[in-house]
Amino acid sequence: MQALLAFVVLAPLAGAAAALLPAPPGLRGSGPDQAVLRHGVTVTGAVLAATVVLALGFDHDRPSAMQATTDISWIPALDVRIHLGVDGISLPLLVLTALLTFLCALHSYFARPAGPSPKAFVALILVLEAGTLATFAVLDLVLFFLAFETVLVPMYFLIARWGGAGRQAAAWKFILYTLLGSVVMLLGLLLIGLKAGTFDMVALATDNGRGLTTSVQVTAVLAIGIGLAVKTPVWPLHSWLPDAHTAAPTVGSVLLAGVLLKMGTYGFVRIVLPVAPDGMRTFAPYLAAFAVVGIVYASLACLALARSGARGDLKRLIAYSSVGHMGFVLLGIASMTPTGVNGALFANIAHGLITGLLFFLVGAVKDRYGTADLDTLAGAGGAALYGRAPRLGGLLAFAAVASLGLPGLAGFWGEMLALFGAFDPAEGLSRPAFLVFMSVAAFGTVLTAAYLLIVVRRVCMGGPRPVPETDAPGLSDVRGHEFAAWTPLVALTVLAGLWPAVLLGLTDPAVQQLLAGGRS
Repeated sequence: MQALLAFVVLAPLAGAAAALLPAPPGLRGSGPDQAVLRHGVTVTGAVLAATVVLALGFDHDRPSAMQATTDISWIPALDVRIHLGVDGISLPLLVLTALLTFLCALHSYFARPAGPSPKAFVALILVLEAGTLATFAVLDLVLFFLAFETVLVPMYFLIARWGGAGRQAAAWKFILYTLLGSVVMLLGLLLIGLKAGTFDMVALATDNGRGLTTSVQVTAVLAIGIGLAVKTPVWPLHSWLPDAHTAAPTVGSVLLAGVLLKMGTYGFVRIVLPVAPDGMRTFAPYLAAFAVVGIVYASLACLALARSGARGDLKRLIAYSSVGHMGFVLLGIASMTPTGVNGALFANIAHGLITGLLFFLVGAVKDRYGTADLDTLAGAGGAALYGRAPRLGGLLAFAAVASLGLPGLAGFWGEMLALFGAFDPAEGLSRPAFLVFMSVAAFGTVLTAAYLLIVVRRVCMGGPRPVPETDAPGLSDVRGHEFAAWTPLVALTVLAGLWPAVLLGLTDPAVQQLLAGGRS
């Protein structure tokens, strides 16, 4: 198990280096481009298989304990260690990351990305996977920061080189926002490590802030929180996200929404909550307020984009919806209760599955029509997917109702538990204020349902005056490789919705121990 986790983290890096080498003659297939794309599928498939074996070998009777640990001294002078481990909080995120990256590699193999060298594309995807997996597996603050930063460069190039219109500006906006946030976050991480005398996240969580003064905790939470808030993203630090999603290629959008946003919320749960609880308690009401403003703001922005005549971009609309959904995650974290934090972790996974599927579907629609403009797709002679591509239309409708939180699907449980956490927040937090936050967030669920149903009606049913069927252009329905890439996301969305105990059974004991300061 110990070697398996190390393999999961390091294999994508080795695969990225190998992707840049010339392909052996026997593996070139019909050409070197096909060979390197197949290499990406092979490496990400091996990482996914190793992650599944790691999950199967995980001791589910002790999900709060760190398992498959590696602890090696790296920089003795600073007591920085190569410390890896996995528990019930990080294991689902590791599996989600490995799954989405494999599905993106599979999609790229059959629908070759338009742009420069496929070698560079595959190498960037693998470096991105390595950085994300390391973020969820490392247990040292310095290593966490390094892994957190590793993903920025590959995502920048994926947007800037393989993106669509406006890709350069979107890529620069992404890198500048996240780098500036990361600089502030590094100061907070160093403050905690130097004041506590260790950068080990397990030791810091066990100490539960007892070795840090309240002023140190408040300063550290403010600095770390800004960096994490940019990556999450929290309103009003979200403005890089819609531009990045709109310009990014399909697989870039899937990984950005499905995986990278989770790094910010994971940092709140893994570092801020257990290491600086007094500082977190000071800022929790403000975090909750920003979260619920983001929920309503994003929903209103989506409604504006969805209305007829707005020339709204469907990818941009889903990007704004991510700001709203991550608002529920932050509300659950801000409640500082086991119920709220469990809801946040559940909503993290649900959002990764559902929004990943949505971006795959929107990418497929854009490939077929050459546009994601809602007015074009909804006008007379537009998409009308139910009639022209019923399976594609049905899947888009499924993903939309899952995203709006329909009971029985994965999107429901996380948002409900986050609202329950806000209903009865932790001791020391103002319950009247959190009741207001809960009410505003609940109103946001109504707005979410409104804009997603409008999208389904316009894109799947088409305009009020569709062209006659004999004049409709031919449109291919779901293709074989698309079916293979999307089926796991649909199945897991249903499974998590009907059997939430699969995920909550992992996260709850770990969350209980984390909030108790590592004491059993």
